[in-house]
Amino acid sequence: MKKYNVYGIGNALVDMEFHVDDAFLETMAIEKGVMTLVSSEQQRALYQALQQYQGTRAGGGSAANTIIAVSHFGGQAFYSCKVANDEAGDFYVAALQEAGVDTNLHREREEGVSGKCIVMVTPDAERTMHTCLEISEQVSVRDLNHDALTASEFVYLEGYLVTSPSAREAAIRLRERATAQGVRTALTFSDPNMVRFFKEGLQEMAGAGIDLLFCNEQEALGWTGAHDVHTASEALRAIAKEFVITLGKKGALVYDGTQSHAIAATPVRAIDTNGAGDMFAGAYMYALTHGFSAQEAGQFAVRASGQLVTHIGPRLPPAGYKSLLPVVARPL
Repeated sequence: MKKYNVYGIGNALVDMEFHVDDAFLETMAIEKGVMTLVSSEQQRALYQALQQYQGTRAGGGSAANTIIAVSHFGGQAFYSCKVANDEAGDFYVAALQEAGVDTNLHREREEGVSGKCIVMVTPDAERTMHTCLEISEQVSVRDLNHDALTASEFVYLEGYLVTSPSAREAAIRLRERATAQGVRTALTFSDPNMVRFFKEGLQEMAGAGIDLLFCNEQEALGWTGAHDVHTASEALRAIAKEFVITLGKKGALVYDGTQSHAIAATPVRAIDTNGAGDMFAGAYMYALTHGFSAQEAGQFAVRASGQLVTHIGPRLPPAGYKSLLPVVARPL
């Protein structure tokens, strides 16, 4: 049995979440529902404008949210990332430790500024993000841990890494080493803007193909150029042996390498969709690495992400994960 269920690599970002109205986004000329990379000056100006709203803070980043979910469900996880030797970096390291995630951050950290992400949630529960990567975009091959890789069942690559040359190279090398070691590979497209503006880089990250792909409906259509999910799912088989297309309130479409499974969602009252896709991926990989079929993993992941959107923030309280486990927990 491997020590780690999932080894992830991604951006290390301190999330600052605010609940705003649509008028605020319109006034600030912010594109709704996507992640936009901004400068430190732009982020500071936005942060000042948001002081009229009450905010919360959490250790985040897309892949980090997924890895933390794996850990909270009872799995074992490792995360490679980069933060600075500053207060935000201290906060981030403590958040990973509290979640039980092993990391490369135990060594001395460099001087600089840790990355931050402003998350704005509107009344329809949609999340919009403005991210300043700072030192996080400098994550590189030097931050990989070969021993942790060989001790893992899966590696999980965050699509957001495509925007940084050194981070993209690290993801490519991790995928190559994983394939050579017989470790399964997973990739998330992360955001429609990554598909729209960085498709070539994502293709480099995927290489000749990966074992498992996570994407939402908009990303699947954008990647394939298809006009419907069924056609997109056929095209995605060229890049991934297995994949999941999340469909929001409609659930998800899971392809297990042989057949597709439509996973229905239970209606919930969503108040915050921040981290829903990350939670889905974490729950799905936890289930896959604990003896469940792709269909069963999809059912669990839909339920977990559905539970998350009824809460504020990118993750559940620790007890919230445990409350979901009896539905799926069983011996390998």
